[in-house]
Amino acid sequence: MRKSRSAGSGPQLTGHCKRDPDFKRRRKEVEINQALRREPSDVAVLRRMAISEGGLLTDKIRCQVWPKLLNVNIDDLPPTPDADLRKNNKDYDQVLMDVRRSLRRFPPGMPDQQRAGLQEELIDIILHVLQRNPQLHYYQGYHDIVVTFLLVVGKRMATALVEKLSTHHLRDFMDPTMDNTKHILNYLMPIIDQVNPELHDFMQRAEVGTIFALSWLITWFGHVLSDFRHVLRLYDFFLACHPLMPIYFAAVIVLYREEEVLESECEMASVHHLLSQIPQDLPYETLISRAGDLFVQFPPSELAREAAQQQQAQRTAASTFKDFELASVQQHPDTVLRRRFKELPPTENHAKTVMTKPKSARLVKLAVMGLTVALGAAALAVMKTALNWAPKFELQIFP
Repeated sequence: MRKSRSAGSGPQLTGHCKRDPDFKRRRKEVEINQALRREPSDVAVLRRMAISEGGLLTDKIRCQVWPKLLNVNIDDLPPTPDADLRKNNKDYDQVLMDVRRSLRRFPPGMPDQQRAGLQEELIDIILHVLQRNPQLHYYQGYHDIVVTFLLVVGKRMATALVEKLSTHHLRDFMDPTMDNTKHILNYLMPIIDQVNPELHDFMQRAEVGTIFALSWLITWFGHVLSDFRHVLRLYDFFLACHPLMPIYFAAVIVLYREEEVLESECEMASVHHLLSQIPQDLPYETLISRAGDLFVQFPPSELAREAAQQQQAQRTAASTFKDFELASVQQHPDTVLRRRFKELPPTENHAKTVMTKPKSARLVKLAVMGLTVALGAAALAVMKTALNWAPKFELQIFP
């Protein structure tokens, strides 16, 4: 006789259902829709969904969730930017030049007329944000981020999301100088040192510095990844996380390529050339998990002193480049390594909660943050404390 389920026990999921990708996808869509329907929307759940395996799944979902992650009211969007912004705009010529070179950022096979129209919209969005925020300064690579939002959510919503992003996550890249950008890059080597001292020491002896990761950081990898699906997956992750998460992801890429690096010649040109050519077949879910894990284990507050000291350690390497900004131009994202990497073995699931001390300078706060901390995004640590970030203040503490 078949046993009946006890009342209130809920549906019993078989092992097959739990492993079925389609089932997992449908269940995730249900969770996202439930979180969106709550009043107010459950942003904590939306963050977890954006970080967990597969990210936000579709552009339709991203149109609903990205504004929530950035706290943008889609019922009160700014007016559509117009072409009049181009008159006497000091950045127009540079923006126009960069946008014209952005053909590879549009889907293959897109009709020329449609692409040309989107490029005009891309220019309008950038100039609109810069005009409304005169404290922001355009940098080469900014358009790589803006075009991602344009392609997913359209011109009007992209304008609002990019403006919020520019005044928060991207704020330090848009300073008059690159001092804060270089400071963020200085977190890279301390993260690597915590995980793999041998690799760290090899890179220090090679005096390669961190310039190879510049275009990764300031474009959120949009400039160096050829598959738009991978770009979107990373944007889901970064939008749900602390502003420094892209530098943690850069670190796990370098750590993943340990064997290649250690087998190369220990001199700057060789190591820089190897690392600047990012592979296109990376195990993204694995690396996202590990980046989240490293953030929990080694939060920015614990790495601040080493990051500040790194400025002195990298002077020799940085001085060999006449122009720090030129490094991003020298990187050729279309030249990729085709070598097939083996999947790394699964690690045990574990979760940690980290609280950083408040800082008194510019703060970037995320009240609730989910972090993937195990292969396959099976385990999630939800951080229920505010995360504060102030690079300038840290530099003053640790000269």
